[in-house]
Amino acid sequence: MILDTLAEGARRRARVLEEADGEGIREAAIARALDEDVHDFPFERNLRAEGVNIICEVKKASPSKGIIADHFPYLEIARDYERAGAAAISVLTEPDYFLGSGLYLKEISRAVQIPILRKDFIVSEVQIYESKLLGASAILLIVSILTDEELTRFIRTAKGLGLSALVETRTEAEIRRAVLAGARIIGVNNRDLRDFSIDNTRAARLHSLVPEDTLFIAESGIQKREDIEEFLAAGIRNFLIGEAMMKAEDKAEKLAEFIGEEPRVQCKICGISRERDIDFLNDALPDYAGFIFARSPRKVTPDKAAGLISLLDPRIKAVGVFVNETAETIADIAKKTHLSVIQLHGDEDFETIREVKERTGLPVWKAIRAGSEEDILPWNDSPADALLLDAKVMGKRGGTGKRIDPNLARAVRKPFLLAGGMNCENIVRAARIARPFAVDVNSGVETDGMKDKEKIQAVIRLLARSGLRKG
Repeated sequence: MILDTLAEGARRRARVLEEADGEGIREAAIARALDEDVHDFPFERNLRAEGVNIICEVKKASPSKGIIADHFPYLEIARDYERAGAAAISVLTEPDYFLGSGLYLKEISRAVQIPILRKDFIVSEVQIYESKLLGASAILLIVSILTDEELTRFIRTAKGLGLSALVETRTEAEIRRAVLAGARIIGVNNRDLRDFSIDNTRAARLHSLVPEDTLFIAESGIQKREDIEEFLAAGIRNFLIGEAMMKAEDKAEKLAEFIGEEPRVQCKICGISRERDIDFLNDALPDYAGFIFARSPRKVTPDKAAGLISLLDPRIKAVGVFVNETAETIADIAKKTHLSVIQLHGDEDFETIREVKERTGLPVWKAIRAGSEEDILPWNDSPADALLLDAKVMGKRGGTGKRIDPNLARAVRKPFLLAGGMNCENIVRAARIARPFAVDVNSGVETDGMKDKEKIQAVIRLLARSGLRKG
């Protein structure tokens, strides 16, 4: 049976690893864990996000299909998955039948920001410590090749290192073993590794046996949106997809197909300060252009802004960004430059917002620097027409450029924009989690502090290919 062969190969490699420097690997992994926040568990956090969450797999071959990718630019594939909005990436490291390598995982973990699952046949603790050093956020534990004692110990070891453990099962008995071992994530493999047969009803049948507070993942055999819909009907919304994603020429379009129709999102490009920037926007056609009238490397004077806005395609709305400015001054600038929206990015209170709205007659967006839901909740009652969520940085006014946790959007009860470190690598995933009416991009479409035409176009195209914006 191929699973026995794979497990025996893993035992041989584990023995070699242990004999070479087992103690050194353990010490280095523990030291790394001590330097990190081992309570974060990003793999689990991403799988708890609203909607459909897909783990996309990087693999060159498999025992059932042989060579899947003759051309195997694994870093490019991983980056494409991240841009497409994958919840996580699974990397095969088994060398004999999947032609994987720990080097793939190590390099991918440095190239992307989303969590990485090491998919291999873990049969020894030394492999878990090695996974930490390779940059994994999670490991795969297959119940059928482990004893109950090993399963419990391996889950505990992984947790102590800050690694999540996806515990893979195939039968009712294996699910019971996984639950008793303390699994926080249980997967059901629709593929039987004994004969490679696929039964896409398996995960749906066994899902009800898993406790509600335990994350559940349907693995393998998913080829089309209709497969996802059948699982969704059974209450399953986390999936691991390998071959179908590997073979897709356009990862963003394929992932959008699996995830299904989503709310549309508009796009604002902020920090416009040159005529060349206007040319870039008129070509790409975002929904909003932001002009900053506060202290910033991208600050524009009212006269300069008026000239730039006069050149702007009328389909793009001009947004004026102000920080702690008087309502009277804002109204004067808005009239002179023909703004369509006012964005307040300072310490403005409810009364200031009301006054700005009265004086300008324009919609007002209020930026909130949010580090927790408590930072957001009071602003749900504000007179602002929309909120703009930005990351919280102590002592920092205006835009921060720091990535915000899109899960914080759960606390918002009115229209909002998502800002803070948005770029091609994270914008799709953030938009899917937060579901804002618009995303705000500034430095993420710049090169050396200047707006970059190709990056602006890339963001707009990516949102369209991902089904989040009309092409």
